[in-house]
Amino acid sequence: MHDSGSASTPAPADRGDSTTDTGEAIEARGELGKHARRFGLPIATCLVMGNIIGGGIFRLPHDVAAYGTISLVAFGVLTLGAIALALVFGRLAQRDPRTGGPYVYAREAFGDFAGFLAAWSYWITSWVSNAALAVGAVGYLNLLLDIDGHWWTMCLAALVIQWLPGLANLAGTRYVGAVQLVATVLKFVPLLLVAVGGLFFFDADNLGPFQADPDASPVGAVSAAAALLLFSYLGVESAAVSAGEVREPRRNVGRATILGVLGAAFVYLLGTLAVFGTVDHERLISSEAPFSDAVNAMFGGTWGGSLVAVAAVISILGALNGWTLLSAQTPFAAAKDGLFPTVFLKKQRGVPTTGVVITVVLASLLTIYNYASGEGKGDAEVFTLLVTVTTFMATVPYLLATAAQIYYLISGQGERVNRSRLVRDSVIAAIACGFSLWLVGGAGYAAVYQGVVFLFIGIVVYAVMSARKTRAAADQGA
Repeated sequence: MHDSGSASTPAPADRGDSTTDTGEAIEARGELGKHARRFGLPIATCLVMGNIIGGGIFRLPHDVAAYGTISLVAFGVLTLGAIALALVFGRLAQRDPRTGGPYVYAREAFGDFAGFLAAWSYWITSWVSNAALAVGAVGYLNLLLDIDGHWWTMCLAALVIQWLPGLANLAGTRYVGAVQLVATVLKFVPLLLVAVGGLFFFDADNLGPFQADPDASPVGAVSAAAALLLFSYLGVESAAVSAGEVREPRRNVGRATILGVLGAAFVYLLGTLAVFGTVDHERLISSEAPFSDAVNAMFGGTWGGSLVAVAAVISILGALNGWTLLSAQTPFAAAKDGLFPTVFLKKQRGVPTTGVVITVVLASLLTIYNYASGEGKGDAEVFTLLVTVTTFMATVPYLLATAAQIYYLISGQGERVNRSRLVRDSVIAAIACGFSLWLVGGAGYAAVYQGVVFLFIGIVVYAVMSARKTRAAADQGA
């Protein structure tokens, strides 16, 4: 795929960043150690798929069953939006293949403040989401080991689940890639078993009504179902954020992003359809483990629950492995530009190690709070709100990245725009922007309100970091 603004065009002018290394440049200089490896296309694709597909897929059929099979239409609409966003990230990465993804794109287009907001929002999203993933994994682990005795045993299990991927990250990108590849393969085996095998046991009588509420408009039903599904595609930016660790990023980031989204969409859509067709609609509405019920309906017995629990734990560990890396990459990129504390700059074996440790510690503290409050029951409502808030926060870098693409297209900057693809790129950017705004609406009023508070806190942090950067520049000039 030829792009007049890609490999043949110099990298965008830097705004004060003396370190503009890409994976290509570092690899050419031979600076990789034995524990650091550039991600090729397969690993980068696994990073995208693994981060998109966490533990939520195992409940998705139950979550949307109440709306009827029209929810599959909502899945299709969201998939188109996610693909458009993936294409935008691919185009932006071709122009600027540095680590940081949305942060790099927003800063290059709109300056330090926009870049900081992208980095700040993404960082908060990542470590709070890690805490949520770990708590979700404990629920599945409890089905296997029956650890639901004391709150501290469940809390300890959640901390172990967080720190295992953290240690893999600290070992280097070589091990991050290996864990991601193995986890992605192991999670997809049972999911594909249901998705593909379920077609042989498909019974149309199990589907239930196309639209469960006949009084609602089809558009309203699709929107309501989409509100539950909107967050299923978070992670589409994974390859772009880690572009500096991807081999030939100008080419592979876009490809990995598209392949990862398509792979996740295939599993989502086909898996949900298979569960709809193998589990009776009324039973599915009340089911807490729809994939387990589907396996049991297909093959008999009750072993489906254990199989799905194992797959869910592996799936979440793989997602945590990838998200832990991403949570350190963005502040690392911002720290190079003086917009985050310099402590995030420490990097070994291809991984920003200090950022990984800070992320895991913060997620661990939030996990302890969740379990300790209420002596084991946890403040579920507060925790759910925090997770929803951080999902809203993830839309901030999405919107800024798509806005950067729209800015380049409208301003007509020749070195950044392929004029032969102007119309197509403009349509794709508009769809991606609409998808990002839909994510904001799906988060809900309370989440948006609380998320804005987090953004305002970030403004104060930016003021401090910007003042320190300006003072340091003045001291050097003196």
